[in-house]
Amino acid sequence: MRRFLPGWGYYWGRHQMKGLIVTTDVGQLIAEARAGNPSTLGQLLGQYQNYLRLLARIEIGRRLQGKVDASDVVQETFLEAHRHFPNFQGNASGQFTQWLRAILAATLANTVRHYLGTQARDLRLERELAADLDQSTCALGQMLVDPHSSPSQQVMRGEQTLLVAEAMARLPEDYQAVLVMRHLEGLTFPQVAERMGRSVDSVEKLWLRGLTRLKREFGEVSP
Repeated sequence: MRRFLPGWGYYWGRHQMKGLIVTTDVGQLIAEARAGNPSTLGQLLGQYQNYLRLLARIEIGRRLQGKVDASDVVQETFLEAHRHFPNFQGNASGQFTQWLRAILAATLANTVRHYLGTQARDLRLERELAADLDQSTCALGQMLVDPHSSPSQQVMRGEQTLLVAEAMARLPEDYQAVLVMRHLEGLTFPQVAERMGRSVDSVEKLWLRGLTRLKREFGEVSP
């Protein structure tokens, strides 16, 4: 179902939006949104859609066996972010990213509770989900970074996380699946092969093609 957000020039529906331009000037967008520009808030949140959708997909796979659409979870996260944005006190990209992850963790916790048939808020579950989302973010930022890179290049991991997620969103589904399971869920190739119903050899080849394609797409979305 399509749900329109007040003052936004587009909607967040069931389908993933592609081709969004990711800017590094998040601080300026935060300032403009705080000044009362609703379209700027939409633009700001839009840059995190593929990133949050990827994180939600991992947790939905782990906890709900894929019974929920990750796009729906992200939509609810954005609705909550839009509602509570006046309470956000930060002014930097890292602070905003952490704030959105906290909202996503709470949204996922509510979704899990709904499917388990429980009513009370579970703070322990929210903390577990928040930790999982942090871990997935670190793994995402490391996907295309040489482990032998310089300290300055290591710092860039946080800055490129959104770009890696944007590049991932451009890949065919089977490429996304093998990369998520191998790099973000930490599965071995035999485990990935079992999950995908393929041979280990075919999964290794699929992974290599997917990683090569990801690097190419990353080069296209990077400024």
